[in-house]
Amino acid sequence: MAERKRGRLAATARYVLIAVFGLAALAALGIVVPRPLLAPSDPPGGGPMRQILVLANPIHTDIAFPADADVLARLGFAEADGLELDQPGVYWIHFGWGSHSFYIETPTWAELSPGPVLRAFTIDQSAMHVEMAGDIDLAMEGVLPLAVDEAAMFAMLDEVLATFEQDGEGRPILIPGASYGEFDLFYEAKGRFNALYGCNEWTSRILRAGGIRTGWWNPLPQSLLWSVRLGNGF
Repeated sequence: MAERKRGRLAATARYVLIAVFGLAALAALGIVVPRPLLAPSDPPGGGPMRQILVLANPIHTDIAFPADADVLARLGFAEADGLELDQPGVYWIHFGWGSHSFYIETPTWAELSPGPVLRAFTIDQSAMHVEMAGDIDLAMEGVLPLAVDEAAMFAMLDEVLATFEQDGEGRPILIPGASYGEFDLFYEAKGRFNALYGCNEWTSRILRAGGIRTGWWNPLPQSLLWSVRLGNGF
């Protein structure tokens, strides 16, 4: 009996090790195998160079656009919903896509609870976060500045805006009462969030819309940053 039990434990340990090594191999391939595999033959192009930012923390990435007049002109819906986008001191507007429950119910790590975590790891509705920011230190850890031409920047912004769920009049749907403070808002978003396709995969998709290659699969912020540098020579 004891020998049979040891055999089952050994078999379970082997399966666990295989699963761990398999995920590690997939993560490594996700970084080094670029998407698209070949550089785009006709990436968005044209206009002067502009700067965007990828903002990363240990589990999440946002993409930030300069708070310039031509960018703000496309965000009138957020201003109508209460964000003073053109107030002095606003240099960046950043967007993030994520788990509806985790995003809204976990404004700080101190408020972490099992329910939102479980939903984020399985399947959850998604939400879009819009936030204003002041000057950002480009040398700070977790900040990746990217110089792109104007057409590429607006191709990425168009892809961001296409992620917002819209009402019957074509207007993004605000989530009432959901914000971390006076400088941000949450909106309903398209798509379902899960552990395999999360916020960092969404950021990857936005970057690819502007002709920036990313890794094939980027579940973590650090893998996304590595793949962008590797695939584009940054």
